[in-house]
Amino acid sequence: MTKFRRLAATVSAAAIITCTATAVMAANIFVVGGKPDDPFWSIVKRGAEDAGKVVEAQGGKVTWLGPQNYDNLGVDAAELIRQAIDQGADAIVGPNWVPEAMDPAFKAVVDAKIPLVIYNAGGIESADRLGAMNYVGSNDYLSGKAAGTYFAKNDLKNAICLNTLPGAANIEAFCKGMIDGVTEGGGVGSSLPLPATSFGSATAVAQALKAHLLQNPDIKAVFAIGNVDTNSAVNGVTQAGKQGQVHVCGMNMDETILNNIKNGTQLCAIDQQGYLQGYLAVSILNANVNYGLTVPTREILTGPGVIDKTNVEATMAGVQAGAR
Repeated sequence: MTKFRRLAATVSAAAIITCTATAVMAANIFVVGGKPDDPFWSIVKRGAEDAGKVVEAQGGKVTWLGPQNYDNLGVDAAELIRQAIDQGADAIVGPNWVPEAMDPAFKAVVDAKIPLVIYNAGGIESADRLGAMNYVGSNDYLSGKAAGTYFAKNDLKNAICLNTLPGAANIEAFCKGMIDGVTEGGGVGSSLPLPATSFGSATAVAQALKAHLLQNPDIKAVFAIGNVDTNSAVNGVTQAGKQGQVHVCGMNMDETILNNIKNGTQLCAIDQQGYLQGYLAVSILNANVNYGLTVPTREILTGPGVIDKTNVEATMAGVQAGAR
């Protein structure tokens, strides 16, 4: 039960009006996100922290919890959710990366009547199934499909999805969407699953991709699931001697990626606007805890958008400010 609702259950309506007109209540909000050195998640965290400035001004706080690595992602993230409950959270934000491992923890949040927003992964289907208030984020399947459709429209009709987190629901959806997008455009698509330990390992990803491209010379496009892997994929294409023959598009972006798009070594990036995911999720929960406010729109989408040579210049300012 939210602080606002707890208050409403114990005092008169007149007292509520007096209280809400003269004071605000501190919200203790916990945000479960990615590991500290993941560039995409540093942007999400920045959004959560910026929204947290309002929370702090009202006497509350925002606590960020993230795993040290992705080796055991679902189990570790579920434990972080339970830690948030044990530490007295008034509201919790979390991605539903691995539903079979994380659903019981999210259900414990709902059973404790703690407001919950699912963000980044899981979609509105996950929020509905768990009884969460809402979902904030991109549509994972449509994000991948945007890449596949883009490949097909640019006559790159044999594409692979470089999957370094096999089993994670949002990553599997990225890859399925990419395969469906290129297939509907008249091409063929496939997935290249790698061990989760390779996520973020530039050497492991580049070498694996190099070997795959040399064994499969018909591949014309590569879709990577995150910033670091995208940069590794560009290196893998170079090591395979396939520059100009195999083109790379990836989820998310940073300054290096935008420069690669600008100079032509990378084709495009799919933007899910991670900053907004953190910012909106925290803002929604803070307003709910303090004032009982809810957003009637179900599924608040922050993407996908395609960044390529036509709009890369306009995107760079946001990246340099740390918000994209």
